[in-house]
Amino acid sequence: MNTDTLITHARARFDHAAARRLLKEKYEAKMLFAYNGGMWRAGPELLTLLQAISVKDDIVLLDLYNTPVKINPAELQYLALGRWQEQMTAWLVEHTEQSKKR
Repeated sequence: MNTDTLITHARARFDHAAARRLLKEKYEAKMLFAYNGGMWRAGPELLTLLQAISVKDDIVLLDLYNTPVKINPAELQYLALGRWQEQMTAWLVEHTEQSKKR
């Protein structure tokens, strides 16, 4: 291989890695949502916490900004899971399209 070919391959790998990072940042930002006056991030941490709560009544949790918010655990879990699945599916579709271009 000559130098030009090596440079072309290196740039393509760099471009692909940069595109993956941008895609991750894009969908991580879309995981944020508001509920009951608080800001939440849909993700495994929140979903696990809500799954572990066996109380059916309203409880108080700290949101992303460490603000105490009174929430209904089942309702917040439903919203978080819906947001998580929607964004992860869209992320997978875009990731698959990018991988084909490589």
